[in-house]
Amino acid sequence: MSGGPSLPSAEVDLGFLEEAEPWRLLSPQFPSKVGGKPAWLSQTGPPSLPGLECEICRLPMAFLLQVYAPISGQDRSFHRTLFLFCCKTRECYTCNDSRCVKVFRCQLPRRNEFYPYDPPAEDEPPSDPERDQSVLSVPGIKLCWVCGCPGSKACSRCHTVSYCGKHHQTLHWKHTHKRECCSQEASVVTTSTFLFPESELVIEPEEEKDTKDTEEEEEEEEKGIEDCPSLADALAETDLEEMALHETEDNKVFQRFKKRIAPEPHQVVRYSRGGSPLWVSSQHIPSDQDIPACTCGAKRTFEFQVMPQLLNSLCVDSTGASIDWGTLAVYTCSASCNHEDQYCSEFIWKQDFSSDHR
Repeated sequence: MSGGPSLPSAEVDLGFLEEAEPWRLLSPQFPSKVGGKPAWLSQTGPPSLPGLECEICRLPMAFLLQVYAPISGQDRSFHRTLFLFCCKTRECYTCNDSRCVKVFRCQLPRRNEFYPYDPPAEDEPPSDPERDQSVLSVPGIKLCWVCGCPGSKACSRCHTVSYCGKHHQTLHWKHTHKRECCSQEASVVTTSTFLFPESELVIEPEEEKDTKDTEEEEEEEEKGIEDCPSLADALAETDLEEMALHETEDNKVFQRFKKRIAPEPHQVVRYSRGGSPLWVSSQHIPSDQDIPACTCGAKRTFEFQVMPQLLNSLCVDSTGASIDWGTLAVYTCSASCNHEDQYCSEFIWKQDFSSDHR
Protein backbone atom coordinates (compact mmCIF):
# COMPACT_ATOMS: atom_id res chain seq x y z
CA MET A 1 0.00 0.00 0.00
CA SER A 2 1.26 3.46 -0.79
CA GLY A 3 1.74 5.95 2.04
CA GLY A 4 2.99 3.52 4.72
CA PRO A 5 6.43 3.82 6.32
CA SER A 6 8.99 1.06 5.91
CA LEU A 7 9.38 -0.79 9.18
CA PRO A 8 12.89 -2.19 9.85
CA SER A 9 13.39 -1.44 13.52
CA ALA A 10 16.40 0.89 13.57
CA GLU A 11 15.67 2.82 10.38
CA VAL A 12 14.15 6.28 10.52
CA ASP A 13 11.51 7.56 8.11
CA LEU A 14 10.64 11.24 7.94
CA GLY A 15 7.21 12.73 7.39
CA PHE A 16 6.67 15.90 5.34
CA LEU A 17 3.53 17.89 4.56
CA GLU A 18 2.26 18.10 1.00
CA GLU A 19 -0.96 19.29 -0.59
CA ALA A 20 -3.17 16.53 -1.94
CA GLU A 21 -6.48 16.15 -3.73
CA PRO A 22 -9.20 15.61 -1.11
CA TRP A 23 -10.13 12.12 -2.34
CA ARG A 24 -6.59 10.90 -1.61
CA LEU A 25 -7.12 11.65 2.09
CA LEU A 26 -10.22 9.49 2.50
CA SER A 27 -10.28 6.13 4.30
CA PRO A 28 -10.24 3.86 1.18
CA GLN A 29 -6.85 5.35 0.24
CA PHE A 30 -5.32 4.49 3.66
CA PRO A 31 -3.78 7.94 4.03
CA SER A 32 -1.19 9.36 6.36
CA LYS A 33 -2.30 12.93 6.95
CA VAL A 34 -2.41 15.95 9.22
CA GLY A 35 -5.52 17.95 10.10
CA GLY A 36 -9.04 17.91 8.73
CA LYS A 37 -11.30 15.15 10.02
CA PRO A 38 -10.07 11.64 10.85
CA ALA A 39 -10.07 9.17 7.96
CA TRP A 40 -11.23 6.32 10.19
CA LEU A 41 -9.84 2.88 9.37
CA SER A 42 -12.26 0.40 10.95
CA GLN A 43 -15.88 1.51 10.83
CA THR A 44 -16.54 -0.32 14.09
CA GLY A 45 -16.64 1.99 17.07
CA PRO A 46 -14.21 4.87 16.48
CA PRO A 47 -13.25 6.58 19.76
CA SER A 48 -15.77 9.09 21.04
CA LEU A 49 -16.49 11.26 24.07
CA PRO A 50 -15.62 11.03 26.90
CA GLY A 51 -12.58 9.09 25.63
CA LEU A 52 -11.62 12.01 23.38
CA GLU A 53 -11.80 14.66 26.10
CA CYS A 54 -8.71 16.51 27.29
CA GLU A 55 -7.91 15.17 30.75
CA ILE A 56 -7.15 18.69 31.97
CA CYS A 57 -10.00 20.93 30.74
CA ARG A 58 -12.45 18.13 29.76
CA LEU A 59 -13.20 19.74 26.38
CA PRO A 60 -13.24 17.68 23.15
CA MET A 61 -9.85 17.18 21.54
CA ALA A 62 -9.12 17.95 17.90
CA PHE A 63 -7.75 15.44 15.40
CA LEU A 64 -4.06 16.22 14.86
CA LEU A 65 -2.72 13.52 12.52
CA GLN A 66 -2.77 9.88 11.52
CA VAL A 67 0.03 7.60 10.35
CA TYR A 68 -0.66 4.54 8.21
CA ALA A 69 1.82 1.97 9.52
CA PRO A 70 1.09 -1.64 8.52
CA ILE A 71 3.33 -4.40 9.90
CA SER A 72 4.84 -6.59 7.21
CA GLY A 73 4.22 -10.31 7.69
CA GLN A 74 1.49 -9.86 10.32
CA ASP A 75 -1.92 -10.39 8.74
CA ARG A 76 -3.92 -8.89 11.61
CA SER A 77 -1.95 -5.65 11.03
CA PHE A 78 -2.08 -5.65 7.23
CA HIS A 79 -3.89 -2.31 7.53
CA ARG A 80 -2.83 -0.37 10.60
CA THR A 81 -3.25 3.31 11.46
CA LEU A 82 -2.33 5.41 14.49
CA PHE A 83 -4.57 8.40 15.27
CA LEU A 84 -3.33 11.32 17.38
CA PHE A 85 -5.60 13.92 19.02
CA CYS A 86 -4.72 17.05 20.96
CA CYS A 87 -6.47 19.70 23.02
CA LYS A 88 -6.89 23.16 21.50
CA THR A 89 -6.99 24.96 24.85
CA ARG A 90 -3.63 26.70 25.13
CA GLU A 91 -3.73 26.81 28.95
CA CYS A 92 -3.59 22.99 29.02
CA TYR A 93 -0.09 22.98 27.57
CA THR A 94 1.75 23.21 30.87
CA CYS A 95 5.35 22.05 30.91
CA ASN A 96 5.81 18.33 30.17
CA ASP A 97 2.18 17.45 30.91
CA SER A 98 0.92 14.77 28.49
CA ARG A 99 -2.73 14.83 29.55
CA CYS A 100 -3.65 17.16 26.67
CA VAL A 101 -2.76 14.58 23.97
CA LYS A 102 -4.01 11.06 23.17
CA VAL A 103 -3.25 8.36 20.61
CA PHE A 104 -5.28 5.40 19.34
CA ARG A 105 -4.35 2.35 17.26
CA CYS A 106 -6.62 0.51 14.82
CA GLN A 107 -5.76 -2.42 12.55
CA LEU A 108 -7.44 -4.78 10.10
CA PRO A 109 -6.46 -7.96 8.24
CA ARG A 110 -6.18 -7.78 4.47
CA ARG A 111 -9.51 -9.57 4.09
CA ASN A 112 -12.01 -7.46 6.02
CA GLU A 113 -15.59 -6.22 5.74
CA PHE A 114 -14.73 -2.60 4.97
CA TYR A 115 -12.20 -2.53 2.08
CA PRO A 116 -11.41 -4.55 -1.07
CA TYR A 117 -8.71 -7.22 -0.91
CA ASP A 118 -6.67 -5.50 -3.64
CA PRO A 119 -4.92 -2.12 -3.23
CA PRO A 120 -6.87 1.05 -4.10
CA ALA A 121 -6.50 2.49 -7.58
CA GLU A 122 -3.95 5.25 -8.05
CA ASP A 123 -6.34 7.18 -10.29
CA GLU A 124 -9.24 9.12 -8.82
CA PRO A 125 -12.21 6.80 -8.29
CA PRO A 126 -15.54 7.73 -9.91
CA SER A 127 -17.62 9.75 -7.49
CA ASP A 128 -20.56 12.07 -7.25
CA PRO A 129 -19.22 15.59 -7.96
CA GLU A 130 -21.68 16.96 -5.41
CA ARG A 131 -20.28 14.75 -2.69
CA ASP A 132 -18.26 16.57 -0.07
CA GLN A 133 -14.93 14.76 0.03
CA SER A 134 -13.98 16.10 3.46
CA VAL A 135 -16.71 14.11 5.20
CA LEU A 136 -16.27 10.39 5.80
CA SER A 137 -19.47 8.41 5.91
CA VAL A 138 -19.33 5.58 8.42
CA PRO A 139 -22.35 3.26 8.03
CA GLY A 140 -24.35 3.00 11.23
CA ILE A 141 -22.36 5.74 12.99
CA LYS A 142 -23.27 9.42 13.01
CA LEU A 143 -20.25 11.73 12.96
CA CYS A 144 -19.93 15.15 14.54
CA TRP A 145 -20.12 17.98 12.00
CA VAL A 146 -17.40 19.91 13.86
CA CYS A 147 -14.70 17.27 14.49
CA GLY A 148 -15.62 14.13 12.53
CA CYS A 149 -15.76 11.92 15.65
CA PRO A 150 -18.80 9.78 16.57
CA GLY A 151 -21.71 11.93 17.70
CA SER A 152 -25.01 10.81 19.17
CA LYS A 153 -26.49 14.29 19.66
CA ALA A 154 -28.42 16.00 16.88
CA CYS A 155 -29.78 19.48 16.29
CA SER A 156 -33.20 19.46 17.97
CA ARG A 157 -34.71 21.66 15.23
CA CYS A 158 -33.57 20.24 11.90
CA HIS A 159 -32.32 16.79 13.05
CA THR A 160 -29.95 16.74 10.08
CA VAL A 161 -26.65 17.55 11.79
CA SER A 162 -24.95 15.42 14.44
CA TYR A 163 -22.53 16.37 17.20
CA CYS A 164 -20.21 14.60 19.63
CA GLY A 165 -21.50 16.74 22.49
CA LYS A 166 -22.97 20.04 23.58
CA HIS A 167 -19.69 21.95 23.22
CA HIS A 168 -19.43 21.32 19.47
CA GLN A 169 -23.15 21.81 18.97
CA THR A 170 -22.83 25.29 20.51
CA LEU A 171 -19.71 26.00 18.44
CA HIS A 172 -21.47 25.13 15.17
CA TRP A 173 -24.60 27.08 16.14
CA LYS A 174 -22.60 30.26 16.70
CA HIS A 175 -20.45 29.72 13.61
CA THR A 176 -23.04 29.04 10.86
CA HIS A 177 -25.86 26.75 11.89
CA LYS A 178 -27.95 29.47 13.57
CA ARG A 179 -28.70 31.01 10.16
CA GLU A 180 -28.66 27.73 8.20
CA CYS A 181 -30.87 25.56 10.43
CA CYS A 182 -34.07 24.33 8.71
CA SER A 183 -33.15 26.10 5.49
CA GLN A 184 -31.73 24.88 2.19
CA GLU A 185 -28.40 26.33 3.24
CA ALA A 186 -28.17 23.66 5.94
CA SER A 187 -27.15 21.09 3.34
CA VAL A 188 -24.15 23.16 2.28
CA VAL A 189 -21.13 21.77 4.11
CA THR A 190 -18.48 24.27 5.09
CA THR A 191 -15.21 23.66 6.86
CA SER A 192 -15.27 23.76 10.64
CA THR A 193 -13.01 26.35 12.23
CA PHE A 194 -12.24 23.77 14.91
CA LEU A 195 -10.19 21.68 12.48
CA PHE A 196 -6.49 22.03 11.78
CA PRO A 197 -5.49 22.71 8.14
CA GLU A 198 -5.41 19.45 6.18
CA SER A 199 -2.33 18.10 4.37
CA GLU A 200 -1.02 14.75 3.22
CA LEU A 201 1.81 13.30 5.32
CA VAL A 202 4.38 11.93 2.86
CA ILE A 203 6.89 9.46 4.30
CA GLU A 204 10.49 9.25 3.04
CA PRO A 205 13.58 7.47 4.44
CA GLU A 206 16.10 9.59 6.34
CA GLU A 207 19.41 9.73 4.49
CA GLU A 208 21.75 7.18 6.11
CA LYS A 209 24.88 9.26 5.57
CA ASP A 210 23.40 12.11 7.61
CA THR A 211 22.59 9.70 10.43
CA LYS A 212 26.06 8.15 10.48
CA ASP A 213 27.86 11.48 10.34
CA THR A 214 25.78 12.79 13.22
CA GLU A 215 26.36 9.68 15.34
CA GLU A 216 30.14 9.87 14.80
CA GLU A 217 30.19 13.53 15.82
CA GLU A 218 28.13 12.74 18.93
CA GLU A 219 30.53 9.94 19.90
CA GLU A 220 33.50 12.30 19.53
CA GLU A 221 31.79 14.94 21.66
CA GLU A 222 30.96 12.42 24.40
CA LYS A 223 34.49 10.97 24.32
CA GLY A 224 35.91 14.47 24.74
CA ILE A 225 33.80 14.99 27.85
CA GLU A 226 34.81 11.61 29.31
CA ASP A 227 38.50 12.37 28.75
CA CYS A 228 38.29 15.62 30.71
CA PRO A 229 39.43 14.75 34.29
CA SER A 230 38.61 18.18 35.67
CA LEU A 231 34.93 17.72 34.78
CA ALA A 232 34.80 14.23 36.28
CA ASP A 233 36.48 15.41 39.52
CA ALA A 234 34.06 18.30 39.98
CA LEU A 235 30.79 16.40 39.46
CA ALA A 236 29.21 16.86 42.88
CA GLU A 237 31.20 19.51 44.75
CA THR A 238 28.36 22.03 45.04
CA ASP A 239 24.74 22.43 43.99
CA LEU A 240 25.80 25.29 41.74
CA GLU A 241 28.26 23.08 39.88
CA GLU A 242 25.65 20.33 39.56
CA MET A 243 23.26 22.85 38.06
CA ALA A 244 25.88 24.03 35.59
CA LEU A 245 26.63 20.45 34.59
CA HIS A 246 22.93 19.77 34.06
CA GLU A 247 22.65 22.83 31.84
CA THR A 248 25.66 21.63 29.85
CA GLU A 249 24.05 18.21 29.35
CA ASP A 250 20.75 19.80 28.36
CA ASN A 251 22.47 22.02 25.83
CA LYS A 252 24.32 19.01 24.40
CA VAL A 253 21.03 17.15 23.87
CA PHE A 254 19.44 20.20 22.26
CA GLN A 255 22.40 20.74 19.93
CA ARG A 256 22.27 17.06 18.96
CA PHE A 257 18.58 17.50 18.14
CA LYS A 258 19.27 20.57 15.98
CA LYS A 259 22.16 18.89 14.19
CA ARG A 260 20.18 15.75 13.41
CA ILE A 261 17.22 17.59 11.86
CA ALA A 262 19.31 20.23 10.05
CA PRO A 263 19.53 18.30 6.73
CA GLU A 264 15.69 18.11 6.58
CA PRO A 265 14.38 21.08 8.60
CA HIS A 266 10.77 20.67 7.40
CA GLN A 267 10.25 17.19 8.84
CA VAL A 268 7.14 17.02 11.01
CA VAL A 269 7.24 13.32 11.94
CA ARG A 270 10.08 10.88 12.66
CA TYR A 271 9.02 7.22 12.36
CA SER A 272 11.20 4.41 13.74
CA ARG A 273 9.22 1.48 15.15
CA GLY A 274 11.39 -0.17 17.78
CA GLY A 275 13.94 2.65 17.55
CA SER A 276 14.51 5.64 19.82
CA PRO A 277 13.09 9.18 19.94
CA LEU A 278 15.20 12.23 19.20
CA TRP A 279 14.78 14.22 22.41
CA VAL A 280 14.86 18.02 22.57
CA SER A 281 16.04 18.16 26.17
CA SER A 282 17.88 16.05 28.76
CA GLN A 283 14.97 16.73 31.11
CA HIS A 284 11.76 14.69 31.32
CA ILE A 285 12.93 11.66 29.34
CA PRO A 286 10.78 8.62 30.24
CA SER A 287 12.27 5.59 31.94
CA ASP A 288 11.03 2.07 31.18
CA GLN A 289 8.84 2.32 34.28
CA ASP A 290 7.17 5.48 32.92
CA ILE A 291 5.87 3.65 29.84
CA PRO A 292 2.99 1.32 30.82
CA ALA A 293 2.60 -2.09 29.24
CA CYS A 294 -0.26 -2.71 26.83
CA THR A 295 -3.51 -4.11 28.23
CA CYS A 296 -2.51 -7.44 26.63
CA GLY A 297 0.60 -7.52 28.83
CA ALA A 298 3.14 -6.84 26.06
CA LYS A 299 5.73 -4.11 26.47
CA ARG A 300 5.15 -0.86 24.63
CA THR A 301 7.95 0.35 22.36
CA PHE A 302 8.65 3.63 20.60
CA GLU A 303 7.02 4.00 17.17
CA PHE A 304 7.07 7.63 16.04
CA GLN A 305 7.37 11.21 17.24
CA VAL A 306 5.77 14.48 16.21
CA MET A 307 8.23 17.32 15.70
CA PRO A 308 7.83 20.95 16.80
CA GLN A 309 8.01 22.05 13.14
CA LEU A 310 4.42 20.88 12.71
CA LEU A 311 3.21 23.75 14.88
CA ASN A 312 4.20 26.20 12.14
CA SER A 313 1.61 24.64 9.82
CA LEU A 314 -1.29 24.39 12.26
CA CYS A 315 -2.17 28.11 12.43
CA VAL A 316 -2.08 28.02 16.25
CA ASP A 317 0.29 30.92 16.85
CA SER A 318 -1.24 33.71 18.88
CA THR A 319 -0.20 36.56 21.13
CA GLY A 320 0.91 35.08 24.42
CA ALA A 321 0.52 31.36 25.13
CA SER A 322 -0.31 28.83 22.42
CA ILE A 323 -0.52 25.07 22.12
CA ASP A 324 3.07 23.90 22.15
CA TRP A 325 5.44 20.96 22.47
CA GLY A 326 9.09 20.10 22.00
CA THR A 327 8.21 16.63 20.75
CA LEU A 328 5.38 14.09 21.15
CA ALA A 329 6.69 10.51 21.41
CA VAL A 330 4.23 7.69 20.69
CA TYR A 331 4.72 4.22 22.21
CA THR A 332 2.65 1.27 20.99
CA CYS A 333 2.12 -2.41 21.83
CA SER A 334 5.20 -4.34 20.69
CA ALA A 335 2.93 -7.25 19.71
CA SER A 336 0.38 -4.97 18.00
CA CYS A 337 -2.29 -7.06 19.69
CA ASN A 338 -5.68 -7.63 18.15
CA HIS A 339 -8.79 -5.81 19.38
CA GLU A 340 -11.30 -7.17 16.84
CA ASP A 341 -11.33 -4.08 14.60
CA GLN A 342 -11.81 -1.78 17.60
CA TYR A 343 -9.69 1.26 18.43
CA CYS A 344 -7.37 0.91 21.43
CA SER A 345 -5.48 3.54 23.40
CA GLU A 346 -1.71 3.67 23.18
CA PHE A 347 0.76 5.79 25.14
CA ILE A 348 2.08 9.27 24.31
CA TRP A 349 4.77 11.31 26.07
CA LYS A 350 5.00 15.09 25.68
CA GLN A 351 8.44 16.58 26.18
CA ASP A 352 8.85 20.36 26.09
CA PHE A 353 11.89 22.47 25.37
CA SER A 354 13.81 23.54 28.45
CA SER A 355 13.38 27.21 29.39
CA ASP A 356 16.76 28.01 27.82
CA HIS A 357 15.69 26.76 24.40
CA ARG A 358 12.15 28.05 24.06
